[in-house]
Parts: sequence; C-alpha cells; structure tokens
Amino acid sequence: MGASGLTLYQRLESTTAGLTRYSYPMHNPNLSSSDHAGPPWLTVPEDLGFLDPVLWPQGTVRDLSGQILIGGQTVNALLEQYGSALYVMDEEDFRTRAHQFTTDFPGWTVHYAGKSFLCRSVARWIMEEGLGLDVCSGNELAVALSVGFPPERIGVHGNNKSIEELISAIEAGVGSIIVDSFDEIAKIETLAAQRECIVRVLVRVTTGVEAHTHEYIATSLEDGKFGFSVTTGQALEALMVCENSPHIHLGGIHSHIGSQIFDTEGFRVAARRTMALAAQFNSASHMIEEINLGGGFGIAYTIQDTPMSPAELNRGLVQAIDEARSQYNLAPVKLSIEPGRAICGPACVALYTVGTIKKVDIGDGKTRTYVAVDGGMSDNIRTALYQAEYSAVLANRSSDAEPMLSRVVGKHCESGDILVHDVYLPSDLRIGDIIAVPASGAYTRSMASNYNYALRPAMVAVNSKGSRLILRRETLEDLLALDVGEDDKTLG
Repeated sequence: MGASGLTLYQRLESTTAGLTRYSYPMHNPNLSSSDHAGPPWLTVPEDLGFLDPVLWPQGTVRDLSGQILIGGQTVNALLEQYGSALYVMDEEDFRTRAHQFTTDFPGWTVHYAGKSFLCRSVARWIMEEGLGLDVCSGNELAVALSVGFPPERIGVHGNNKSIEELISAIEAGVGSIIVDSFDEIAKIETLAAQRECIVRVLVRVTTGVEAHTHEYIATSLEDGKFGFSVTTGQALEALMVCENSPHIHLGGIHSHIGSQIFDTEGFRVAARRTMALAAQFNSASHMIEEINLGGGFGIAYTIQDTPMSPAELNRGLVQAIDEARSQYNLAPVKLSIEPGRAICGPACVALYTVGTIKKVDIGDGKTRTYVAVDGGMSDNIRTALYQAEYSAVLANRSSDAEPMLSRVVGKHCESGDILVHDVYLPSDLRIGDIIAVPASGAYTRSMASNYNYALRPAMVAVNSKGSRLILRRETLEDLLALDVGEDDKTLG
C-alpha cells in the first residue's frame, strides 16, 4: 500500500503541491489511429503528458513544468547525476508489489523469479519482504547468498545445470532443485551420495498448455526444451525415479506454462492436468507435497494490456486448484507461485536522451518520425526478440504540440534495433529531450548485451529519501579488461 491507502491496482487521482496524476486516460475520440498509420489499438491521445497509473510506478507524477518525478526524484536530476541511458527502479513500488503477492496469496509460498531482474539490492528487498527466490544459474545463486539470503528459501531452476552449479546448490542447502531431465536426476543422485545427504527436488512437467503469448515465451509446449511430458508418461516416470532414490526427497511438481499471461484459463487447464498426474502418483501409495504453478503473470506495457491484480489471480488460481482437487479427490497440498515480471517490471522506468529525429514517408501520404536515443537493443532486447510493445512519453517538459506518430529506435547497427514500435510523441520533440519508457524492469537489464561494444546502463533505486546507485554503468575499461588477445604473444 502506498501513502494514499489505495492498492497499486486502483487508479487514483491526486493533486498536491503542483504534482498532478490523472485518474483516467484522455484520448481524443475524433481522431482515428488508422488515419495516422499506427496499430489498431493505438489511439491518438488528447493529452500527450498523461501518465496511466497501470503503466507507471506508483506515485509517478509530473511537476508544474511537466517534468516527470519517479519516487520523488526528477528525471533531469537523475540523468545529471548518473548519466543517460538509465534504469530507474522505484524501491517502494517494488516492495509494495512484492508484499501485495504475499498478502493476496495467504498460505501460499511466493518465490520471486530472479531471472526477470536480480542484483544484490533486489535480493535484499525480496528477503526483507519475506518472499522466496528462484534462481536460474550458479551466479544468480551466488548473488543471493552474498547478501545472506536464506538458502532454504531458494529454488534452483535450469534445464542444463552444470555439475558445478549443482554442487553449489547442494552444498548451500537450497530449499529445492527443480529437475528437468533424467540426466540431471542421475547427477543429483551421484552428488548427494558422495556427500551423504538428501536433496529436495521438484519435477518440472510440461502439461501441453499453450499460454496466450509470443511463441518464444510459451514454455509448456510438448516440442520444447523444458520439463517432462505429462502426455507421454515421462513426468510420472520422473516422479517415480525421484521417489525411489535414497538420496532424493521428492517435494512435488512444478509447472510453468509461459509468460505475459492475462487470464487464468491456461492455469486452470494446467492445474487439472497436474492434479491428474498427482492422482496417478498418489494411487501408487505415494503423496505429493507441493504443486508450484510457476509465474508468467502479465503486466501492462501499453494501454491495450489488461493485467490482473494479485487478488484476481488468487481467486482464479484457487478456483482452478479446488476444481481439480475435487475432480481427482486429492487432499490439500502446499501451493507455490513465482511472480517476477509482475513485481519488478512496472517498478522500473528506462530514461533515454534523444539524439536524432528523422521523418520518413511511409506511403499513402503518411509519415513516421524515427526518434533515435542513446540506448537500444543492447539494453532492451525484448522488442527485437519478441516483437514486444512498449509505451513512451516526453519526460523532461510539457508540450502542447500536435501528436506525431513516432518510432523510438536505438543507436545500434541493426535495422531491428527498435525500442518502441509505435507511439505518439509531441511534434516539437527536439534533440536533448528525455524519453521515458515505463514497465522496463523485467528482462531488460537482465538480458542486456555489449553489442557494438555498448556499455550497459546504470540502475538507480529511488525513494522519498533520494536516489542511490545499485548497478554502476559499465566502462570501456571493463570491456577492455576482458580482451586479453593483444597480450597473447604465442600467436603469430
């Protein structure tokens, strides 16, 4: 809960000390998006400065000059202090979203999906808010352990964990390892026997459910690299192998059906198939302790997205579980979920500085303006990789200029280097203006690269007390330190 006493999922209206937050979107019904060559869902806004609360961190506002404040900090001051491009994480918003999941899922175990974004500060926030943590590599595990995160609250994912990663997880005493293949089960058996210990595992299963997302992030299809198939009987076999191992404690079943999901119907089908598997297993005088339904809960990147609140998700998932339990006459089990994007995604804003502006004729008398900024696919690959949609606004001032259909692009030598496919920006946009892209916390910095020797941006945490660096900006010296070829005199 924020200072207003309202949840993040209730749109609010407040005007205090010259800071204005609108309570409803203001679109001009007399302007057709088709007249402006934008996608069907993109309407021409009446107010280009509008900040939709669904897209932005709680408390994001504009001052009287039109400059955006995130967590009470102005974008101009942030870029002056930390440079551009910059990720800005609203700590209070992050913590509130994390706490909301634990509040609205009473009795459930809530793990934060660290793959969405993880650093030591975030690991500490998650620990302090009482969530568990899922990691997908030995290095993510090391980050968590470095801040004293309780290992028993950590789950370790990955379809091809190395021997070194498995050893690290076992010796740290993690709460569970989510197994993904028979090869991995055999490796764990050997490592546990050598250490005379018992390792708790969850068996990841594929239920054949296709989430309503882009193909590349629909992870529960039969033809994919993740998990054991329920349909072919592999999943039941894996459960039995783990159950019969003297060095493995079978904790339960894990199912993850995809990402950026906006309803619970897919989870309903997956829960029914998972419960059917549990019933098969239980009929052999065994008992499943835990069912983890994974994550993938969608967030709003644009006005077309309609995310569910944690409370709405809980109602849908509980109903799905109860229906499946009743159908197969199963006793209650421990239930778990793994939100990641839904916590960190909306809490972060990416700030960029405009470098060039180019108007392009796209035919039929229509134009599109290409706005190039000092970032791109090296700091947000999602648009190029998944054809993801984003929003953007002018952040450093107000403008009464007419809207222009724009495409925000990066500075890389790649035609697909696009950050925002279609957005309306003020027609008086100029070089040096600041562009803010909301919902930039998930799978941006965590998937960033050094393409064209780009330096990955810094991330700052902001709150009412000020701002602080949580990930510093890379330097050229950092990259050159990896390049040791010039020192190798053994080559010709």
